[in-house]
Parts: sequence; structure tokens; C-alpha cells
Amino acid sequence: MKNINTNIDIDELIAGYCSNELSVNEIGHLRDWLNLSPDNKKYFQQRLQIWFFATVTNDKVRFDKEKAFELFLTRKAASLQKQVFTEKRLPLIVFRRIVAAIAILLIFAGAGYWLGAGRVKDLIAEDVVMEVPFGSRSKMYLPDGTLVWLNAGSTLSYAQNFGVNNRTVNLKGEGYFEVVHQKKKPFYVISDDLKIHVLGTKFNLRNYLEEDEARITLLEGSVKVNCNSVSQQEFYLKPHEQIIYDRETAIARTTLTNALNSLEWTNGYLFFDKEKLPNIARELERSYNVKIKIADESLKTFRFYGNFSRTEQTIQEVLEVLASTKRLSYEINGKEIILKKK
Repeated sequence: MKNINTNIDIDELIAGYCSNELSVNEIGHLRDWLNLSPDNKKYFQQRLQIWFFATVTNDKVRFDKEKAFELFLTRKAASLQKQVFTEKRLPLIVFRRIVAAIAILLIFAGAGYWLGAGRVKDLIAEDVVMEVPFGSRSKMYLPDGTLVWLNAGSTLSYAQNFGVNNRTVNLKGEGYFEVVHQKKKPFYVISDDLKIHVLGTKFNLRNYLEEDEARITLLEGSVKVNCNSVSQQEFYLKPHEQIIYDRETAIARTTLTNALNSLEWTNGYLFFDKEKLPNIARELERSYNVKIKIADESLKTFRFYGNFSRTEQTIQEVLEVLASTKRLSYEINGKEIILKKK
């Protein structure tokens, strides 16, 4: 075992940690290094996030182990705040651990804790945080095997000991969940003023704080939803029911819906069902990584219907469809778009 005083040695330990291959002695070395300084804990947390982001691609790229490895190195170098990454090639054992860890994240995370199993569950206290940038979407598995899709501009966080005593996650943005059933450990999603109690089910939660409504749509199973508003509303959803929570009035209501429409985004589609223009604009901003300004206030009350493929249609093609309604026109200046009333 080398003296752990370089990033390459630490990265080797972290790679082994992620793939659950560390010996008791190596775990001790890693724990000692983490306890040396807050910066070490921060570095460790950043590396965990890089493992995740090595699997995040745009909608046109499929997972490739070699490319994922190159992406890991690229993002690692960028995250070191312009420090020069001079290692030409990692040792073969490190490469194998990296590929194993990425594969575990993508396919086998449900079979065991990729964050180190029970023996190292308390290695650090910080939460695991997953952030999906604009223009992307990501598929992941939680340590208990629960499948999660995260939409662009979304953040999911959970404690390092997730699944040991409880299964609670925090979501900002939009996520689709296929929750693994565990009778003695209910699954909770906390999202601003909403708390969702799940035993085993499939549902979509959309709750971007910049939007005026939050929506929970159930596909299979059942969920209990608590609204932490003045009225403390509580709902039990059945398949193909949806809760719409008005952020301004703090009142929620249920409605019947085609639940499959709420999943269009996981397949790279944008589905708008009589959606207000400001919400459409924000969704286009997140999906295409652009900035949209609505120049006329009266446009903000307009609602539109449409179904688009963000992998096959450009932002201009989507805007052309909206403009074909004769209600608005648009101007494109680089990544800035202005919507005007006709």
C-alpha cells in the first residue's frame, strides 16, 4: 500500500470504496485520511459525485465504458480548479475498479451498497448529492435498487446510510421513481412542501420551485401525499391519478390523467398538455440549455399543447411550432431567445 499523500493514491482508495473492494486495512487508511481535514472530506464527496456524473450523458449518447472512463478523467481534471492533471494512465487495477464502480452504478447498485456497504456506512456524514445539468437527463439506481430518472436541472440527495435505518430522499426538480418494495422500510420523498410516503410503486414527481405548480402522477401501486400547507392536506393516490399543488394558494387537488404522458421526458420527449407558456419556456431552457425571455406579459396566460422530441428537434423547430399558432413570434440571439406577442 502506498503512502496516501497524492490524489492518485486517494482516487485508488475511493475507486475501491465505490466498488466495495477495500480491505479492512484500506478502509482504515481512507478513514484516517478523511479525518485529517474538512478539505479531504469535500474532495471525497466530489469524487462520489464524479462517479455518478460519469454516467450522465446527453440524449444522443449511449453508455460506453471507455468513454465513461475518459469522461471521469476529464471531469476530475476540471474539478481540481485548473490544477494540471499529469498522470498519463492509471494502474490497471484502478481502471478495473473504475469500470466496476460505473457498472455497479448503472446496473447492479441494487445488489449491494456502492457507497461501501454497512461496514463503512458512517465513513463521512455529508449527504450524497446528485445534480443533473441543463440539457441532460440521467438514470440511476439507489443503494436499495430503486430506479430513479432525474430530469434536467434536478437535484436528488440522500444520507450516506440510506437504506440502513430509513429510505428518505430529497428532490428538487423532476424525478421518476420505481420504488423497490420493503415492508419494514417505507420510501419517502421530500420535496419542498410535499412529502410522499411509498411502499413500492411507480410515480413521477415534478416540483421545480420556479414553477407555480407541483405535480405527482401515479402509474402503479399507491402513495400517500402530505402537503405541508396551512390546511395540512393529505391524499391517497390511485393509478392514473394526479395531484396538482398550487404553490401560491397552498391548495392541492386530484384529477384523473393518462399517467404515461408524465413519463415522456424519460424517453427524450417534451409533452405539453395545455401548459402555460412560462412553464413551457422554463422546460425549454432546461432541455436545450438556453435562456428565454417573455417580452409581453399577456403571453404568460396563454396555454399550448404539443409533443416534441428534444433529441430530434432543435429549439428553433419547437419555436416554429409554437409560432404557428399565430399567438407569438420569436427572436434568437445565440443562446438567448425572446418571445413576443403577434
